[in-house]
Amino acid sequence: MNFRIISYIIGWVCNFQAVFMLLPCVTAMVYMENDFFAFLLSMGICLTIGLPLTVIKPRNKVFYIKDGCVAVALSWIAMCVTGSLPFLFTNSIAHPIDALFETVSGFTTTGSSILTDVEVLPHCILIWRSFTHWIGGMGVLVFLLSLLPLAGGYHMNLMKAESPGPSVSKLVPKVQSTAKILYTIYIAMSVIQMIFLLIGNVPLFDTLCITFGTAGTGGFGIKNDSMGSYSSYCQIVTTVFMILFGVNFSVYYLVITKKIKQALKFEEIRYYFGIITAAIILITLNTTHLFANVGEAIRQSAFQVGSIITTTGFSSTDFNQWPALSKTILVLLMFVGACAGSTGGGIKVSRFLILCKAAKKELQLYLHPNAVKKIKMDDKTITHDVLRSTNIFLTLYILIFAVSVLIVSLDNFDLIINFTAVAATLNNIGPGLEIVGPMGNFNSFSYLSKSVLIFDMLAGRLEIFPLILLFFKGTWKKF
Repeated sequence: MNFRIISYIIGWVCNFQAVFMLLPCVTAMVYMENDFFAFLLSMGICLTIGLPLTVIKPRNKVFYIKDGCVAVALSWIAMCVTGSLPFLFTNSIAHPIDALFETVSGFTTTGSSILTDVEVLPHCILIWRSFTHWIGGMGVLVFLLSLLPLAGGYHMNLMKAESPGPSVSKLVPKVQSTAKILYTIYIAMSVIQMIFLLIGNVPLFDTLCITFGTAGTGGFGIKNDSMGSYSSYCQIVTTVFMILFGVNFSVYYLVITKKIKQALKFEEIRYYFGIITAAIILITLNTTHLFANVGEAIRQSAFQVGSIITTTGFSSTDFNQWPALSKTILVLLMFVGACAGSTGGGIKVSRFLILCKAAKKELQLYLHPNAVKKIKMDDKTITHDVLRSTNIFLTLYILIFAVSVLIVSLDNFDLIINFTAVAATLNNIGPGLEIVGPMGNFNSFSYLSKSVLIFDMLAGRLEIFPLILLFFKGTWKKF
C-alpha cells in the first residue's frame, strides 16, 4: 500500500474543495449574505488539511488497483466531510449526521434530502447544494487526473475505481488526455443546457442550479416542488438533457471524431433508448386520465422516466398519485439506471445486458452441452474478468440492499417506504415513494437509518468495491 501517494491525492482533493467553494462565496457576495464567512472558514479548514499533504511530492508514484480504490474511497469521504462544513457553520442544518447526509447526497448525485423547506435557505447554500452534483457527476478524481500528472502510467487504476460501469476504457492512449476529453464534453454540454434555459427566460441563478443538477444527474431542487413550477419549455429542455447526460460519454467522443459507425455499435445505447421509449408509452397510456390532454401526459411521463432512469431525481409532478403500474415501472427503472460511462447511477444497462446474455448462454448449454458459446457485446467478446466482476457486483449489491432494508425497518415505517428509500439511495436516485416521494424527504428517519443510507449513497456512487475494500484487513497491509 502506497500510503504517501494516497495522502497526496486526498490533499489535492481538499485543496480543490477549497477552490470549488469560491462559487458559493461569490454568490453570497452578490446577494449580500453574511454566510460568506462560513464558506471562508470552510475553505481555510480544507486548505489546512490539504496543503501540508501536497507540499512534498511522493517519491514513489506507483500505485495499483488496491491503492486506487482506497484513494478514491477516502478522497470521497474527505470531500463529503469537508463539504458538509458550510451547512453546519451557517446553521442551515444543525446536526452533523444530517449535514453529512445532505452533502453525501449532493456529491454522489443522489438528490435525497433531509430538508423540509429549501426555499428558506440562502442563495449561497442553494448553489453549493446544486454545485456538489456537478462536481460529483463526472468525478473529482477524474477532474484531478485531467490537471495533475499524479502517477505516471498508473492513472488507470485511479480512473477505474471512480468511473461507473463494469469496465473502463481509454478514449486515447493517455489517461490524462482521456480525463480532459471527458471533462471538456461535460462542460460543453452543461454550457449548452444553460444557453437553452436562458433562452427560455429562466433566471440565471435557477439556470445554474438546474444545469448543475441535470449534468450531474443529481436532482437537488431550489424550490419545494422541485421542477413543478417551472415552464413547460424548461421541463422539456431538462428532460432532453437528463437523458443525454445518461448516455456513455464515449459515444459523444466517437460522434465528435466522426466515428459514427463505431458509435452505433453500442448495444447499451440502443437498449437505453428502447427502455426509455417503452416506459414513456406505458406510463402515458396509464396516466392520460390524470392530465388535461395527451400532450401533457407525454411530457410528464417523459420527464419522470428520464429523471428516474438517469437517476437525476427531479420531479415535475407528484408521481405518488399515479396508478400502481406507473409507480412500479418507475421503481424498476431505479434499478436499471443509466449507461456505463455516464454521470448516471443505478446498476447500469450494460450490466443487465451482460447478465441477460450470460443467462441465455447457460440455457443454450443445457440444450447443447458441447457447444462453444461466447458472450459478445458491441461485436467484442466479454472477458471472463468482466463477467466475474458483474456477478460479484450484483451479489454484493443484493446483500447491501437486503441488510440496509433490514436496518432501516427498525424505524417502523412500512415496507414500501423502507424498500424505496434504500433503492433511492443505493441507486443514487433521490426520491422514493410515500414519505420519501417527490414531495417528501428523509428527515423522519433515525440517525442510525440515515447513517446506513449515507453508506448506501457512497457505495452506489463508487460502485461498491472501493468502499467495501476499506473494511478488509488485507487492504491495509504494506507490502
